[in-house]
Amino acid sequence: MDLGMIGVAAVLGISAIGSAIGAGTAGQAAIGSWKRSYLANKPASFLLVVFAGAPLTQTIYGFILMQRMLSSEADSGLLLGAGVIGGLAMGMSAIAQGLAGAAGSDAFGETGKGFGQYITVVGLCETVALFVMAFTFGAI
Repeated sequence: MDLGMIGVAAVLGISAIGSAIGAGTAGQAAIGSWKRSYLANKPASFLLVVFAGAPLTQTIYGFILMQRMLSSEADSGLLLGAGVIGGLAMGMSAIAQGLAGAAGSDAFGETGKGFGQYITVVGLCETVALFVMAFTFGAI
């Protein structure tokens, strides 16, 4: 059995789990914000979808890294470790992004202001996943 293949699968699976958690967290906040808008007979901003969908990109990064790992001739132990740790790091990035997106949804939904600042923080969380993907490319 090639243990490296566990790492290859793990990088996608774990990053996708984080994306699902992050999108669910931010999505719940967006729905709550929309509900408050409807109850107050105010327009509900569609921009909140950006916060809810942002964590999904970590699944794409996990897929890209998985593809690179499949074509790598790196040691099985390195692939296993890189896949598990890389997947966890990208998954945690997605969860943090979902939490930031939830706060942004709440704040923007209530005030209608600050979208640029809120999405900047969401983007900072995204940067962690991009760094993990890029640095793991170099390691394998």
